[in-house]
Amino acid sequence: MIPDFETGTPASGRELSDALGALLASGVAYLSTLSDRQFFTPQGSAWSPADHVRHLQLAAAPLARGLSLPRWLLALRFGHGTGRSRSFEAVRELYRKALQGGAQAGRFGPRPEPHPDDAVPRRQEIVNAWSRVTVELQNVIARWPEHALDRQLLPHPVLGPLTVREMLAFTVYHTAHHLRRIAERAAGPAA
Repeated sequence: MIPDFETGTPASGRELSDALGALLASGVAYLSTLSDRQFFTPQGSAWSPADHVRHLQLAAAPLARGLSLPRWLLALRFGHGTGRSRSFEAVRELYRKALQGGAQAGRFGPRPEPHPDDAVPRRQEIVNAWSRVTVELQNVIARWPEHALDRQLLPHPVLGPLTVREMLAFTVYHTAHHLRRIAERAAGPAA
Protein backbone atom coordinates (compact mmCIF):
# COMPACT_ATOMS: atom_id res chain seq x y z
CA MET A 1 0.00 0.00 0.00
CA ILE A 2 1.33 3.41 -0.98
CA PRO A 3 1.26 6.00 1.82
CA ASP A 4 -0.72 9.06 0.76
CA PHE A 5 1.16 11.61 2.88
CA GLU A 6 -2.11 13.44 3.47
CA THR A 7 -1.79 17.09 4.41
CA GLY A 8 -5.37 18.21 4.93
CA THR A 9 -5.80 21.92 4.27
CA PRO A 10 -3.70 23.65 6.92
CA ALA A 11 -4.26 27.38 7.22
CA SER A 12 -2.87 28.78 10.48
CA GLY A 13 0.81 28.97 11.24
CA ARG A 14 0.38 26.23 13.84
CA GLU A 15 -1.49 23.98 11.39
CA LEU A 16 1.17 24.50 8.72
CA SER A 17 3.93 23.73 11.21
CA ASP A 18 2.11 20.64 12.46
CA ALA A 19 1.60 19.44 8.88
CA LEU A 20 5.34 19.77 8.21
CA GLY A 21 6.08 17.82 11.38
CA ALA A 22 3.62 15.07 10.45
CA LEU A 23 5.10 14.81 6.95
CA LEU A 24 8.60 14.62 8.39
CA ALA A 25 7.60 11.81 10.76
CA SER A 26 5.71 9.82 8.14
CA GLY A 27 8.39 10.49 5.53
CA VAL A 28 11.24 9.31 7.75
CA ALA A 29 9.20 6.23 8.71
CA TYR A 30 8.47 5.43 5.07
CA LEU A 31 12.04 6.03 3.92
CA SER A 32 13.27 3.60 6.57
CA THR A 33 11.39 0.83 4.73
CA LEU A 34 13.56 1.30 1.63
CA SER A 35 16.80 -0.59 1.29
CA ASP A 36 20.00 1.42 0.90
CA ARG A 37 20.04 0.37 -2.74
CA GLN A 38 16.47 1.64 -3.29
CA PHE A 39 17.25 4.87 -1.43
CA PHE A 40 20.22 5.75 -3.66
CA THR A 41 19.08 4.33 -7.01
CA PRO A 42 17.27 6.62 -9.48
CA GLN A 43 13.63 5.65 -9.93
CA GLY A 44 13.62 5.11 -13.68
CA SER A 45 14.52 8.41 -15.28
CA ALA A 46 13.52 10.27 -12.11
CA TRP A 47 15.54 11.20 -9.07
CA SER A 48 16.45 8.64 -6.43
CA PRO A 49 14.66 8.90 -3.06
CA ALA A 50 17.93 10.33 -1.71
CA ASP A 51 17.81 13.07 -4.35
CA HIS A 52 14.18 13.91 -3.48
CA VAL A 53 15.09 14.25 0.20
CA ARG A 54 18.15 16.37 -0.64
CA HIS A 55 15.88 18.57 -2.79
CA LEU A 56 13.42 19.00 0.08
CA GLN A 57 16.27 20.06 2.36
CA LEU A 58 17.69 22.45 -0.25
CA ALA A 59 14.27 24.02 -0.82
CA ALA A 60 13.40 24.48 2.86
CA ALA A 61 16.77 25.75 4.10
CA PRO A 62 16.55 29.27 2.60
CA LEU A 63 13.00 29.64 3.90
CA ALA A 64 14.06 28.70 7.43
CA ARG A 65 16.99 31.13 7.24
CA GLY A 66 14.87 33.89 5.74
CA LEU A 67 12.09 33.60 8.29
CA SER A 68 14.62 33.92 11.10
CA LEU A 69 15.61 37.40 9.87
CA PRO A 70 13.92 40.51 11.28
CA ARG A 71 10.59 41.10 9.53
CA TRP A 72 11.50 44.72 8.78
CA LEU A 73 14.52 43.51 6.83
CA LEU A 74 12.40 41.08 4.81
CA ALA A 75 9.90 43.89 4.12
CA LEU A 76 12.69 46.18 2.96
CA ARG A 77 14.02 43.48 0.64
CA PHE A 78 10.81 41.87 -0.67
CA GLY A 79 7.94 44.20 0.19
CA HIS A 80 4.61 43.86 1.96
CA GLY A 81 1.60 41.82 0.97
CA THR A 82 -2.01 42.95 1.06
CA GLY A 83 -2.69 41.30 4.40
CA ARG A 84 -4.54 38.45 2.68
CA SER A 85 -3.22 35.10 1.56
CA ARG A 86 -4.56 32.54 -0.86
CA SER A 87 -5.82 29.28 0.59
CA PHE A 88 -3.80 26.08 0.79
CA GLU A 89 -5.91 24.70 -2.06
CA ALA A 90 -5.23 27.74 -4.25
CA VAL A 91 -1.46 27.52 -3.65
CA ARG A 92 -1.57 23.77 -4.36
CA GLU A 93 -3.34 24.40 -7.69
CA LEU A 94 -0.90 27.17 -8.59
CA TYR A 95 1.99 24.73 -8.05
CA ARG A 96 0.28 21.92 -9.96
CA LYS A 97 -0.24 24.23 -12.94
CA ALA A 98 3.40 25.28 -12.79
CA LEU A 99 4.43 21.61 -12.85
CA GLN A 100 2.14 20.92 -15.80
CA GLY A 101 3.77 23.88 -17.52
CA GLY A 102 7.18 22.29 -17.13
CA ALA A 103 8.47 23.94 -13.93
CA GLN A 104 11.78 22.48 -12.76
CA ALA A 105 13.72 22.52 -9.48
CA GLY A 106 16.41 24.77 -10.99
CA ARG A 107 19.04 25.78 -8.47
CA PHE A 108 17.21 23.80 -5.79
CA GLY A 109 17.80 20.54 -7.62
CA PRO A 110 20.29 18.23 -5.97
CA ARG A 111 23.69 17.92 -7.62
CA PRO A 112 24.42 14.43 -8.90
CA GLU A 113 26.25 12.24 -6.42
CA PRO A 114 27.81 8.85 -7.06
CA HIS A 115 26.40 5.94 -5.11
CA PRO A 116 28.25 6.13 -1.77
CA ASP A 117 30.74 3.43 -0.87
CA ASP A 118 29.33 3.37 2.65
CA ALA A 119 25.60 4.00 2.19
CA VAL A 120 24.49 3.89 5.82
CA PRO A 121 26.21 7.06 7.10
CA ARG A 122 25.47 9.04 3.92
CA ARG A 123 21.82 8.01 4.07
CA GLN A 124 21.63 9.09 7.72
CA GLU A 125 23.33 12.38 6.87
CA ILE A 126 20.76 13.12 4.14
CA VAL A 127 17.75 12.26 6.30
CA ASN A 128 19.19 14.13 9.29
CA ALA A 129 19.80 17.28 7.20
CA TRP A 130 16.17 17.27 6.03
CA SER A 131 14.96 16.59 9.57
CA ARG A 132 17.06 19.43 11.01
CA VAL A 133 15.89 22.02 8.51
CA THR A 134 12.24 20.99 8.93
CA VAL A 135 12.43 21.28 12.72
CA GLU A 136 14.27 24.60 12.33
CA LEU A 137 11.47 25.82 10.05
CA GLN A 138 8.84 24.71 12.56
CA ASN A 139 10.65 26.58 15.33
CA VAL A 140 10.85 29.74 13.22
CA ILE A 141 7.16 29.54 12.29
CA ALA A 142 6.30 29.49 16.00
CA ARG A 143 7.95 32.91 16.41
CA TRP A 144 5.82 34.57 13.72
CA PRO A 145 2.56 36.21 14.80
CA GLU A 146 -0.41 34.96 12.81
CA HIS A 147 -1.19 38.35 11.19
CA ALA A 148 2.42 38.75 9.98
CA LEU A 149 2.15 35.59 7.87
CA ASP A 150 -0.15 37.52 5.50
CA ARG A 151 1.70 40.82 5.48
CA GLN A 152 5.17 39.75 4.42
CA LEU A 153 6.11 38.75 0.87
CA LEU A 154 8.81 36.30 -0.13
CA PRO A 155 10.03 35.43 -3.64
CA HIS A 156 9.36 31.95 -4.99
CA PRO A 157 11.52 31.04 -8.01
CA VAL A 158 8.59 29.52 -9.94
CA LEU A 159 5.40 30.89 -8.39
CA GLY A 160 6.52 34.49 -7.95
CA PRO A 161 5.86 36.60 -4.85
CA LEU A 162 4.05 34.71 -2.09
CA THR A 163 3.04 35.72 1.39
CA VAL A 164 4.78 33.81 4.16
CA ARG A 165 1.57 31.83 4.74
CA GLU A 166 1.43 30.94 1.04
CA MET A 167 5.11 29.97 1.06
CA LEU A 168 4.49 27.69 4.03
CA ALA A 169 1.46 26.17 2.30
CA PHE A 170 3.63 25.57 -0.76
CA THR A 171 6.31 23.96 1.43
CA VAL A 172 3.78 21.59 3.00
CA TYR A 173 2.32 20.56 -0.35
CA HIS A 174 5.75 20.39 -2.01
CA THR A 175 6.99 18.04 0.72
CA ALA A 176 3.95 15.77 0.38
CA HIS A 177 4.26 15.84 -3.42
CA HIS A 178 7.85 14.60 -3.35
CA LEU A 179 7.19 11.94 -0.72
CA ARG A 180 4.25 10.67 -2.83
CA ARG A 181 6.45 10.52 -5.95
CA ILE A 182 9.02 8.43 -4.08
CA ALA A 183 6.36 6.01 -2.80
CA GLU A 184 4.52 5.73 -6.13
CA ARG A 185 7.70 5.01 -8.06
CA ALA A 186 8.98 2.58 -5.42
CA ALA A 187 5.70 0.65 -5.66
CA GLY A 188 6.30 0.20 -9.39
CA PRO A 189 3.95 -0.02 -12.35
CA ALA A 190 1.20 -1.80 -10.42
CA ALA A 191 0.72 1.27 -8.21
